[in-house]
Amino acid sequence: MPDPGTFPRMSDRYQQFAGSPPGRAVVRRLGLPDPVPLRRHEPGQPVLEAPALLAAVPGGRLAEPAARVLAAVGVEAWVKDQHARAAAKAAGLRARDRADETDALGAIVLDASGIERAEDLRALYDLLHPHIRQIGPSGRLVMLASPPAAAGDAGEAVAQRALEGFIRSAAKELRAGATGQLVQVAPGAEGNIEATLRFLLSGRSAYVDGQVIRVSEAVAAAPEDWERPLAGKVALVTGAARGIGAAIAEVLARDGADVICLDVPAMGDDLADTANAVHGTALQLDITADHAPATLVDHVRARHGGVDVVVHNAGITRDKTLARMSEDQWDSVLAVNLIGQERLTGALLEGDLLRGGGRIVCVSSIGGIAGNRGQTNYATSKAGVIGLVEALAPELAAREASINAVAPGFIETRMTAAMPMATREAGRRMNSLSQGGRPVDVAETVAWLASPGSGGVNGTVVRVCGQSLIGA
Repeated sequence: MPDPGTFPRMSDRYQQFAGSPPGRAVVRRLGLPDPVPLRRHEPGQPVLEAPALLAAVPGGRLAEPAARVLAAVGVEAWVKDQHARAAAKAAGLRARDRADETDALGAIVLDASGIERAEDLRALYDLLHPHIRQIGPSGRLVMLASPPAAAGDAGEAVAQRALEGFIRSAAKELRAGATGQLVQVAPGAEGNIEATLRFLLSGRSAYVDGQVIRVSEAVAAAPEDWERPLAGKVALVTGAARGIGAAIAEVLARDGADVICLDVPAMGDDLADTANAVHGTALQLDITADHAPATLVDHVRARHGGVDVVVHNAGITRDKTLARMSEDQWDSVLAVNLIGQERLTGALLEGDLLRGGGRIVCVSSIGGIAGNRGQTNYATSKAGVIGLVEALAPELAAREASINAVAPGFIETRMTAAMPMATREAGRRMNSLSQGGRPVDVAETVAWLASPGSGGVNGTVVRVCGQSLIGA
């Protein structure tokens, strides 16, 4: 099976120029965007290439669970303060005191759950000011906090909410492909953070930046093998013939899943190629057809008896300004991108075919969050996908399952390669990482949400956009 990280990439000539000796000089002299190559996951590579620094605000509850994850992934660890030192000792993490402030860091993990008042926010400056510039290429800043809704009083809620502004701004200040995230962990959900921390610290999250991820108390079962967390699981991927869908199928198969690859009959040859590459099965089906839900239910029940992971990736664009848009252009986009997802999801749930611990992952878009000129149909459909996730999250939680969405930004695909050059270059540069993402970046995020260990993440939208600078 081909490595999804080697999917054909569209040529980014500016990135190639910026990486050359003369290009680096020009970029630095003029202050131009500097899209350095991102560190992406490769089998067998360490989670981090440099030590992680663990820091904690007094009174926090998340440093010890974080230390347990750092110990589990085998990273070299340093501690910043006595609170982090005590947490490392309790977790069995062998860590040494941070003595100098010159060496590169692979990550900083900061427990900010102890911040209870606005005055306590000064601790962010005190803990990070001496070290944030030490975060190395493709490094990570991960802040752990409490959901404001779980705060004991208004003062704590205000202070914890302030952390979102901090992390989004700090992430924009990081350089050389480094990223920053905020993980809000509900009281009682401390044991559910491992899958999320593993993802955010590793190269799997290369194009995820400036995000707020909420972890709840829901059931989350740690896999026996973190390299193959989907072993023995059945996964369905729609729109799997090529592009992002094919990358998702490959990553899920890499992680151990038996993949059902679904796409329209017109894409039959490409669909067969994808299914063969992942040693899965191909299902030719137009999800907008009246019979599609019943056909899918019959196929899943007869071939597999149920499904563990459902990825709604199928989607189309038919771009026109609203005044020039035809009825068919409106109807076809809504039918594929939203109504099809609703109908298939409803049929699988009504047929009781989503197994316990099941995962549904929907592909939305930052266009559904911020909107785009000439895409009223597309943005409507993708915002509706987010609505679907939010509406079904309680029902899925009651089934000990989850539903989430990924919202890609500018991803290097055949579709973006066909854009006018100016539009394409703007899409590549208008994010904190100054480059487009790859299909594998979306696929890795889907795979994390599909993992048995990610059950505490439910009803969430995670943007895979390099922290887009416009609207998202």
